[in-house]
Amino acid sequence: MKRIAVYCGASKGKNPIYEAYAVQLANWITDNHFELVYGGGKVGLMGIVADTVLDNGGKATGVIPQFLVDREIAHDRLSRLVVVNDMDERKKAMMDLSDCCIALPGGPGTLEEISEAISWARLGENESPCIFLNVNGYYDLISRFFDQMVEEGFLSGEDRKKILISDSFDEIMAFIDAYVPPHVRNYIK
Repeated sequence: MKRIAVYCGASKGKNPIYEAYAVQLANWITDNHFELVYGGGKVGLMGIVADTVLDNGGKATGVIPQFLVDREIAHDRLSRLVVVNDMDERKKAMMDLSDCCIALPGGPGTLEEISEAISWARLGENESPCIFLNVNGYYDLISRFFDQMVEEGFLSGEDRKKILISDSFDEIMAFIDAYVPPHVRNYIK
């Protein structure tokens, strides 16, 4: 069974399409007998994904720092809740517990989490495929930015191919099935 780390907003966004895709992603996870690993909250897109997975009879593991538990946003129906000290521990635990990283639309925290997963993959610290679920073109600018990194020599073309930005669940599944982690970077003066 694959465990899918989902990074997403603690908000729902303004367009209802984001909620619809959160439900679609959750359905895709349970339809494929995968397990959800996510930030442990009950609000926003996070709550929608977790609720849908659980309502479908799937398993959901939440990883949440203590300060967010104290703010009473921890989901109370999860299969497992892992409480950590801070956001850095949360990110590491989510990567350690998962086999794939997918970002739904979200804010700076979502972008930071999936970016760190990509960066760690290039350093040999994360063997999971990293995917941006490009709902309503939300990640088009990120896609262009990664292409610019290649053009300017800050990202290899080979490593760029290891980052999927798509709204197709069929394409996402094919990418996961064919994924080979990047070669660990060597630094030569």
